[in-house]
Amino acid sequence: MALVPWACCPWLVLLCACAWGNPKPADPKTEDVRNCSSSPQYLPVTAVNTTEKLTALRQQMHTHNLSAYIIPDTDAHMSEYIGEHDKRLAWITGFTGSAGTAVVTMGKAGLWTDSRYWTQAEREMDCNWELHKEVGTTPIVNWLLTEIPARGHVGFDPLLFSVASWESYDAAFQGSDRELVSITANLVDLVWESERPPAPSQPIYVLQETFTGSTWQEKVSSIRSQMQKHHKAPTAVLLSALDETAWLFNLRSSDIPYNPFFYSYTLLTDSSIRLFVNKSRFNSETLQYLNSSCTGSMCVQLEDYSQVHDSIQTYASGAVRIWIGMAYTMYGLYKVIPKEKLIADTYSPVMMTKAVKNNKEQALLRASHVRDAVPMIRYLVWLEKNVPKGIVDEFSGAELLDKFRGEEEFSSGPSFETISASGLNAALAHYSPTKEFHRKLSSDEMYLVDSGGQYWDGTTDITRTVHWGTPSAFQKEAYTRVLIGNIDLSRLVFPAAISGRMIEAFARRALWNVGLNYGHGTGHGIGNFLCVHEWPVGFQSSSITMDKGMFTSIEPGYYQDGEFGIRLEDVALVVEAKTKYPGTYLAFEVVSLVPYDKNLIDVNLLSPEQLQYLNHYYQTIREKVGPELERRQMLEELAWLQQHTEPLSAKAPHTTSLFSLLVVSTLTILS
Repeated sequence: MALVPWACCPWLVLLCACAWGNPKPADPKTEDVRNCSSSPQYLPVTAVNTTEKLTALRQQMHTHNLSAYIIPDTDAHMSEYIGEHDKRLAWITGFTGSAGTAVVTMGKAGLWTDSRYWTQAEREMDCNWELHKEVGTTPIVNWLLTEIPARGHVGFDPLLFSVASWESYDAAFQGSDRELVSITANLVDLVWESERPPAPSQPIYVLQETFTGSTWQEKVSSIRSQMQKHHKAPTAVLLSALDETAWLFNLRSSDIPYNPFFYSYTLLTDSSIRLFVNKSRFNSETLQYLNSSCTGSMCVQLEDYSQVHDSIQTYASGAVRIWIGMAYTMYGLYKVIPKEKLIADTYSPVMMTKAVKNNKEQALLRASHVRDAVPMIRYLVWLEKNVPKGIVDEFSGAELLDKFRGEEEFSSGPSFETISASGLNAALAHYSPTKEFHRKLSSDEMYLVDSGGQYWDGTTDITRTVHWGTPSAFQKEAYTRVLIGNIDLSRLVFPAAISGRMIEAFARRALWNVGLNYGHGTGHGIGNFLCVHEWPVGFQSSSITMDKGMFTSIEPGYYQDGEFGIRLEDVALVVEAKTKYPGTYLAFEVVSLVPYDKNLIDVNLLSPEQLQYLNHYYQTIREKVGPELERRQMLEELAWLQQHTEPLSAKAPHTTSLFSLLVVSTLTILS
């Protein structure tokens, strides 16, 4: 999935307004489709009645002496995907998009979201809600200053506000005669009560040593070593992001959609290990694995998840120094640590350490991508045969691809909601089809599929764009320029310790040369059976410098509004480059292994170096994926692979060699 906003952040969504059947985002000047100005009887059937919910919430606000209450779209761990137990914004508003902020006053209720969700919000919210087509703290605060009286109190849940969010709101209210008030009890939860989905209770399990790069004891020792070497001498590290604890202990579960995590915190000190979690979810083997019955410095003490606030506060009262990663620590925990006892970096040492994969982890991720190529190739072969019959739509196609991945060894489901977009829908970069709203695939249109899998040995993410008919000259040029951007960045040699942001222009240059561009990020990190968007690796301004052993996606694109969309995404490993002269330089080794669509490549736009790179990549696909298909007796898929990885030539880009024809004929006879 590849997509991240051009300049930014770990929180990303895969649904857009187009999922509601509208090919373009709503015009901000368009009349509210809910017809709230005339009569509520004209509301769409998809709108949710929130009158009783808001009445109950306002009663809670009155009890707590609040003039307004802010409801963000996150959980207590800044998770990219939100579990059902934490979908407060959706429950109170009816809006199911995952990017937005709701604010309720005693007289009004408003939702702020970006253009991807305007149409969706208008169809899901009733007339109790105003839709504000803006994002950020400033528009919300400006609205509040006009809606609530002087000396009014604005409440929020401190465990749902990042430190940065709190600082932003707090600064905006300074001098306004309004006060931002931290309310420990979440007011939406108090109203939700019995209707709220229960907290996850499925088992937390140990990831087998075969699929891990190091034991948890080795990882703990490594982090403690970093603590000892730190010039500020921290006595503890507090971990708030769910993937940090999952990685540290080699534990997994399924509390979060698409992510194998479980609700938890960790306080790792120089002499103890505290894991805050629901202990009832551990069986006897897992408890023994964690040495939870002993008391030494390498024994894990289990404490109740709900006690993290009080435990951190108690620990912080001693002669200690606590090291945190600000990007994932919520204000509710941050505020209990005295400033003089706080060591704050953007990312925790665990986040930084797991970003660099060791040799075993690299091998595991490579292996997962070889296997992941198989369902992708199966799907492309199936599409090639069935799309011309007119029987495939975006949603059924996505379901089939997910099914193919689920049949792979070590599979643990998709790594995100599959983006399956035909024609004009692909022009909306975050589009995903639904059972109710989707388009048929056609041989006359481009088709973009962005998908990935979770496997015990790795997480995958790949995007391919295809056309089964006759693409226009502009479509071929745009596709080829996107491909050139992918190639140019993938084959780049660059100095060590350089930021990804400084080199991502190589992915855009071929598009810029003719006045084209794309509006999302060029890539993101990826984990070993962890996050499909693993921060802080990537090409954003907030990403850390590139280092050997990191994995990142490379995913340029182009989107022609209302017509088509193109994206080509591969995952690559950062490796040491071999240069003519001495020096520390890095390069990328692409580990995604699925051919691009020859039908869309204008070979004459490629330089000799780019063509050589592409043909070498195709040879690599043959060597690594071909034997896997042969081992499984997937003869049709093997023949397709051979045909689609034939070397390209500028003089005859679409000719098929005699060798290829012989291979296809032989395999057909054998099958």
